[in-house]
Amino acid sequence: MSHERSGPLCGQVIALLGAESTGKTGMAAALCAHWAAKGIDAVVVGEYLRDFCAVHGRTPRAQEQRDIMVEQTRRIAAAARQHAIVVTDTTALMTAAYSEVLFVDRSLRADALSAHSACAATLVMRPDLPWQDDGLFRDGPQARKPVDDWLITTLASSGVPYASVWGLGDARLECALSALAALAGAANLVRAGDPMAG
Repeated sequence: MSHERSGPLCGQVIALLGAESTGKTGMAAALCAHWAAKGIDAVVVGEYLRDFCAVHGRTPRAQEQRDIMVEQTRRIAAAARQHAIVVTDTTALMTAAYSEVLFVDRSLRADALSAHSACAATLVMRPDLPWQDDGLFRDGPQARKPVDDWLITTLASSGVPYASVWGLGDARLECALSALAALAGAANLVRAGDPMAG
């Protein structure tokens, strides 16, 4: 099977990270639609946490976080064996983030970083969108900054290349596509500028 050479990171996993209500799910769908229109084989791996909450009618407890992390990673790996591009709406790192921010439990961080290392590119959806209650079990707008701070600090300190994604509507998709092109084309992967710093 041939794939368009100009498509970013073909055969690879693109990770979408971000706090609540930062547009991860919508961005995953938009990216896949963009590539599908070009005839590129791309698939979304959804956030397993959503499935967990729907089944159990609640958010997970601290001791359930590891199983959620493992299942998210398993689903990503399964998709990567079958598709050219996998856009994953969160990775194990998001589980680790919430474990630390909500439960003050750092036990998942090392394993989460190891699992995340399989990703070819990391985009962080930044909290410039209005917070919305989507009917799921949200932690609320007050949780967004601590989670966003955790992600940026952890990625930077761990040496994981990433790009920040900003903007509304089509501008947000264009920002993501430009960031992916830069990450894929750079000899040394670099972090995108962060206008929210400071």
